[in-house]
Amino acid sequence: MRIVKEAQERKNEILDVAGRLFAAKGYDHTSTNDILEEIGIARGTLYYHFKSKEDILDAMIDRMIGQMLAQAKALAGQKEIPVLQRLTMMIQSLQERGSCGDEIMEQLHKPQNALMHQKIQERLSVEMNPLFIALIEEGIEQGICQTDYPSEAAEMTFLYANIAFDELSVHSEEERQRKRAAFIYNLERLLKMEQGSMQEAIMPLFGDEPE
Repeated sequence: MRIVKEAQERKNEILDVAGRLFAAKGYDHTSTNDILEEIGIARGTLYYHFKSKEDILDAMIDRMIGQMLAQAKALAGQKEIPVLQRLTMMIQSLQERGSCGDEIMEQLHKPQNALMHQKIQERLSVEMNPLFIALIEEGIEQGICQTDYPSEAAEMTFLYANIAFDELSVHSEEERQRKRAAFIYNLERLLKMEQGSMQEAIMPLFGDEPE
């Protein structure tokens, strides 16, 4: 008997299956036929929801960004957690994409997808900036940090963290350690914080204990 599913349910099923296949086989080595066979649907059903494999990737990116933003907003609102720890947790949440998310990001790092990558970074920056601003202003109220330009400082923090903590960039362990030390050093000066005040909050981002 034919199983009829609601449009959104079917779309999510296609995205879930495509994500698993992209993660297991790689985006380039996954065909629309692979997706069709895994789900057991007709080609016309797939094309009713998505025009192409690239369209599926775009939808996966939109869903991934939505999940990342929802998690970041939830973390930012946990007032019982110290502000610097929430800032760190928000940065960390942007790096937690899961296996299919890593496959998506690998595609975005390819030269032919540079424009798509730029659009995603711009969208994330716009959505994340108010969250970073709110945490910085909270830190100012608590006397932890100081800046006359919280919006610009928030934008710089996001952009710097996004580049410095990009897991898909090839760096030696020595380079990673230098980047983490530089991030702490420069963020403390950007926000005029006491030297070493970010150490305890930032180091868990790398799975290390503060020295």
